[in-house]
Amino acid sequence: MIDRTQLQQFQTEVWQYYDQRGRHDLTWRLPDDKGEFDPYKIMVSELMLQQTQVNRVLSKYAEFLETFPTVQDLAVASLGDVLRVWQGLGYNRRAKFLWQAAQMVVVEYDGKFPRGQKELTALPGVGMNTAGAIMAYAYDVPVVFIETNIRTVYIHHFFAGQEAVPDKAIHELVEATLPGRGGDGQGSPRLWYWALMDYGTHIKQLHGNKSRASKSYAKQSPFEGSRRKVRGAVLRYLSHKPGTFDELAKEESDPRLTEVVAALQAEGMVREEAGRYSLA
Repeated sequence: MIDRTQLQQFQTEVWQYYDQRGRHDLTWRLPDDKGEFDPYKIMVSELMLQQTQVNRVLSKYAEFLETFPTVQDLAVASLGDVLRVWQGLGYNRRAKFLWQAAQMVVVEYDGKFPRGQKELTALPGVGMNTAGAIMAYAYDVPVVFIETNIRTVYIHHFFAGQEAVPDKAIHELVEATLPGRGGDGQGSPRLWYWALMDYGTHIKQLHGNKSRASKSYAKQSPFEGSRRKVRGAVLRYLSHKPGTFDELAKEESDPRLTEVVAALQAEGMVREEAGRYSLA
């Protein structure tokens, strides 16, 4: 059992790190002129940050919002244009999910983001944890969610030396320390999660990825030699110009190219006309 004193000491340590070394100037952490946070921009940042480092996201986030500043702008864009702007981030399905989610928000919610976790998870690409992040960061709601950095922090402090730590155990500790839930009320859910994220990055740099001790941990497959690499090569080529299959094959001579191109067509990312392929 972990007593209240231990939890408070933990909270103090996290807050102190954030106060002294937190990344307070990250673009998606800056409010608008009204002091509010646009859930659309939060969603963009959250999907971009999935399996992608902050430094890679920073420039793309700015470019994406310059091109599609509002959820309405993204909803009326072509998927091809969205994929072009997305190039360089990888995992291109995330771009399609964002585009589809924007259309759903515009069509079903009149351009206003839902505020509940159930409604948010109905959006393409938005799972429970992403929905929780949107609620916490956009609305400052004390909802519990867990991702890699959060797992790292709690495993490092409360499960040292253990393996296969279940998310249920981490969930209980997140709830016990979250302002507005079990926490002591200091700060806000939004700030607390930012603090956890930054502290988790710090722990990874010092001690490695502690989230490997999580029961939910799944090692990311290598990029080299993967279908993901072939998909990325096709979309990268077509983001510059249309091409025939032979031209695509010169760019990526992989025996899986035929099935990859067919899959991209089935997903609506690529289209073919008169033997030439282009982004949808």
